[in-house]
Amino acid sequence: MEKILVLNAGSTTVKFQLYYMDKNNYEIITGGVAERIGQEGSKMTISVKGGEPFTYETEMQNHKSAIKEILYYLTKKYMKNASELAAVAHRMGYGGKYDSSAAIDDEVMQQLYESIPLIPLHGPAIASGIKAMQELIPTVLQVAVFDTAFHQSVKKEGYLYALPLEYYEKNKVRRYGFHGPSHNYVTKKAAEYLGYKGKFVCCHLGGGASISAVKDGKCVMTSMGYTPMSGIVMSTRPGDIDPYIPLHIMKTQNKTADEVNALLNKQSGLYGLTGYADMREILNEAEKGNEDCQTALNLYIYNIIKKIGSCITELEGIDALIFTAGIGEKSSYIREKICEKLSYLGLSLDDKANSTYPAPTMINSQTSKVKVLVIPTNEELMMAKEAYDIYVALEDTKQEAI
Repeated sequence: MEKILVLNAGSTTVKFQLYYMDKNNYEIITGGVAERIGQEGSKMTISVKGGEPFTYETEMQNHKSAIKEILYYLTKKYMKNASELAAVAHRMGYGGKYDSSAAIDDEVMQQLYESIPLIPLHGPAIASGIKAMQELIPTVLQVAVFDTAFHQSVKKEGYLYALPLEYYEKNKVRRYGFHGPSHNYVTKKAAEYLGYKGKFVCCHLGGGASISAVKDGKCVMTSMGYTPMSGIVMSTRPGDIDPYIPLHIMKTQNKTADEVNALLNKQSGLYGLTGYADMREILNEAEKGNEDCQTALNLYIYNIIKKIGSCITELEGIDALIFTAGIGEKSSYIREKICEKLSYLGLSLDDKANSTYPAPTMINSQTSKVKVLVIPTNEELMMAKEAYDIYVALEDTKQEAI
């Protein structure tokens, strides 16, 4: 089995997982996260198969030193040398023209550098992680897994904004969509479970949230747009709003673009409405009678229903509604309230299945005309599989050339 390392670099973190993988099987060997990179008290938290997670402090001044620490741990425990890695998969934001994962070359890096102004926190971290790996293991295959790739099958009328056309043609301003590895993974798992590809609406409901319509394995509509700020209401992001609102705030409150960006990304959404970013806290407060939390929950569900309705219209029907990510997988209340609004479709839940935690895969009643599935997302596994497929394809090409 080949060794595949998955890296997900954030502004002050690097998450990782090591897989052993072949065509039909995989095994998660270990994983963890390097935290507080470049800050006092930087540390590594490691998860070990069959054991309890453990944490140790270690100085990590930058992303290169964090990745060096990760490789040191892996070679001490699971490999004689880091060159045993068949491939390293990197979580990327914008993929531009790419409709699938790709081996990292100069063209991919140029795409990454061009997208940094749109992802100022994560872009430099991703670039640093790739460069660090190139320096530490120059021969290893590095693969970019784009958040946007799965959504490139959306038709032009679905991704084009009604702005002067030059902004699309010259600056590539368009709807991209995000959470691609998650939507791809869970809709594939749904098709495996049901035994058919069909008209699926996938609700990735976490701190960041998006909804996609997937027909026969291809995305035809998605809620997020040019950035992950748009779409439905999220933990700290507002979702779709009147585009004049940020301009009004800048004009009337003398705020800079960076200040408004911070307002929209970190201070809005459920947090802006309630003072809580965690759905569990909002649900608890709403149950105690907190009116702001009750209103926020109603608004949240209202936004989700609007997007689901749009997806069903584009699909011209629905075979299955899928819930995934932290809220989608864990909150029976949110699933119940969403499904109540969709009862006109002949959709109904099995209350016992829905209230069980963790929920079984299928939670619809026997009489429901629409399947309702809860599928835990696994973006890291999707990344590992795509990196493995690229590795195998390149190895096959080498053999053919001999």
